[in-house]
Amino acid sequence: MDILSALSAWFQTAGNNFYQAFLYADRYKLYLEGLQVTLTVTIAAIIFGTIFGIILALMKISSVKIFRFISIVYIDFIRGTPTMVQLLIAYLVIFTSPDASKMMVAIFAFSCNSAAYIAEIIRSGIISVDKGQHEAGRSLGLSKSQTMISIIMPQAARMILPTYASEFIVLVKETAIVGYIGLADLTKVQSVITSRTYEAFFPLIIIALIYLGVTTILSKLFAAMERKLNEHDKR
Repeated sequence: MDILSALSAWFQTAGNNFYQAFLYADRYKLYLEGLQVTLTVTIAAIIFGTIFGIILALMKISSVKIFRFISIVYIDFIRGTPTMVQLLIAYLVIFTSPDASKMMVAIFAFSCNSAAYIAEIIRSGIISVDKGQHEAGRSLGLSKSQTMISIIMPQAARMILPTYASEFIVLVKETAIVGYIGLADLTKVQSVITSRTYEAFFPLIIIALIYLGVTTILSKLFAAMERKLNEHDKR
């Protein structure tokens, strides 16, 4: 009976803590708002990071030395310094105006960070394409840039998709630090709710499950895309 009483008391306490962390005063809405911030920063950063990453990748394989030098220095700096430091540089050094949007600061910082990694992913895809493809494009009368856009990049895209998907998923989790500049993302929401309930277990478990759900969905989507591409290649 003592064990049953203890279990009953534990479940009652756990149920009350979950209610306080998720349902009381519609706190689930805070999690949804935090998820919106997380996804907004992530999606915007991956879009701008991909655009900038393509430019960096092309600069790094360029025959122009200054372009290669700039790309190498930038990529080495980003990959060699903590993301937190880069975020704080953007917040405290670059965007010094008090009117600067914290959302824009976060998107800028994570776009710059993601671009360095995406640049290396894209570069590895480009150089893995057989050199004969370059020659085939030129023999068809295409210019170097046309060959790159029409022939090389589509083939490289297929090869880098799994690694690119991993970068996207990592970026979702890395944005968890934006709370340090005052953005109410998922981790910031957890901190706020914990400070109100004086109990950290359920807020942490809830945001962990939300992150797990988002990353699982992304993994499934990219896996489906990869299967479609493989099926198309077999035809």
